[in-house]
Amino acid sequence: METLYEYLLENYKPNEPIFLAELQIEGMSRANLRQQIKKLTDVGKVKRFDNGVYFLPKKTIFKSGSQLSPEKVLECKYLRDKDKRCGYVSGLMFFNQMGLTTQVPMLYEVVSNKATNEYRETSLAKSRVIVRKPKVPVTESNYKVLQFLDLLKDVDVYSEVTGKPLQERLYQYMSDASLSLSEMEPYFSYYPDKLYKNLVETRVIYNGILAQ
Repeated sequence: METLYEYLLENYKPNEPIFLAELQIEGMSRANLRQQIKKLTDVGKVKRFDNGVYFLPKKTIFKSGSQLSPEKVLECKYLRDKDKRCGYVSGLMFFNQMGLTTQVPMLYEVVSNKATNEYRETSLAKSRVIVRKPKVPVTESNYKVLQFLDLLKDVDVYSEVTGKPLQERLYQYMSDASLSLSEMEPYFSYYPDKLYKNLVETRVIYNGILAQ
């Protein structure tokens, strides 16, 4: 048990998700690993977040210790592969983050290179998660473009903001994320025709031309 605990302390930071399926320790079988992690959980050295997901709790003034956020687990599981970007948040959650809807999503939607199917619904703790395969492999250099184009494709469906305020918000995001039309254009063919219609109606295409 101490061998496993020492390994975790050396390889994981407090409140960093530990995925049991990814743990490999020389000389320790899967069955033994599960037994040891259970013992560490029973004595409070490790906390269980969800089935197969654990973490080293950060010390706090509260007896119960720190808690792991679903967003952090989501990021480590689907949005990053070690230090590399491999996915992004999509759907209603991104609309909410952009301030384009007041609806609070009841589920998480992500697009990830780690997806094995075009569409899969799974769970994370008590939350539903929809995982989609990307149209092209997600990288650090293209994820903001793909995320923005996904949003534009459905902006007429989910956005509660319209007209000039919507244009201004989209323009501001393009400016903050340093996005230009020339970066987006190579990906247009992967999207349905309604994307171009939304690009014109929100005047993003004209802003993109002016911004180049």
